[in-house]
Amino acid sequence: MPKIVRFYSIGGPENLKLEEAPTRPPGQDEVKLRVQAVGLNRAESGFMRGRYFETPELPSSIGYEAAGVVEAVGPGVDSSWVGKSVATVPGYSMSKYGVLGEEAIVPAYSLGEYPAKLSPVEAAAVWMQYLTAYGALVTYGGLKRGDFVLITAASSSVGLAAIQIVNAEGAVSIAATRKSNKRAELLSLGAAHAIATEEEDVVQKVNEITDGTGARLIFDPIAGPGVEKLAETAAFHGIFFVYGSLSQQPTPFPRTAFGKGLSMRAYSLMELRREPEVLKTAKQYVFDRLADGRFHPKIAKTFPLAQSVEAYQYLESNEQVGKVVITV
Repeated sequence: MPKIVRFYSIGGPENLKLEEAPTRPPGQDEVKLRVQAVGLNRAESGFMRGRYFETPELPSSIGYEAAGVVEAVGPGVDSSWVGKSVATVPGYSMSKYGVLGEEAIVPAYSLGEYPAKLSPVEAAAVWMQYLTAYGALVTYGGLKRGDFVLITAASSSVGLAAIQIVNAEGAVSIAATRKSNKRAELLSLGAAHAIATEEEDVVQKVNEITDGTGARLIFDPIAGPGVEKLAETAAFHGIFFVYGSLSQQPTPFPRTAFGKGLSMRAYSLMELRREPEVLKTAKQYVFDRLADGRFHPKIAKTFPLAQSVEAYQYLESNEQVGKVVITV
């Protein structure tokens, strides 16, 4: 029987259990994957703690981003998928379709092919990060050449993807991270500027960088009371995207927004998934730039499946720059 990771109670990574589970054939509109690698996301940390869009149905599987090979397809699925290397696009139920294990059943609509030049580990670090950043910045933010873009939690996989997209569009990336120990690496990974928010005045620094114009786009997964200060960095008629709630605190509507005509909106990859043609365009955009080398996933560290607990603990440590990946 294949080994999978599940949890039986709400809590942290220590609740994850590696165990055997009966295999099953894919059902209607489903496929079976032989999993090779799984990329980890903060979404799963929130999910296992009961703080995500979806409430776990216990015992629950976990995992959003798998790279693997299609072994079988269910009714209603094109048989040409069999044998193809794919990576899953998040946006389905983790309780039903969690991918952390040796094999996974996933909905066929979640499949995305990736360039052959990528390894399975790299492929497991593609869709969540690039599509999340693309949807906010390009699809809904209208990113254009010369824009200043403030990216918080910039050392995360989504933050690094945002830097690459901003650079590709000829805009100016301003990476924000809590401490200066990640500054040099962020700059080496393409950030035009880097600000250590616990050591520097973020408003002053953004004003200096933008010559007083401010950031037209703000891309933030933290939320909470810190949005007040971030809003002060915004340009007139800027857009403030909140795509997470890592602070786990109430998020006020910034008073500064009134004087700036600032738009503040919630965003997640699920929004992009609701528009199939928009999602198709986004996937092609990312695929093409991965294929020609303009985009490249940054892997922070890999762990074997047997060390899933340690992998999620490392993810939650905030020590990493880039994607944490479990190999299978």
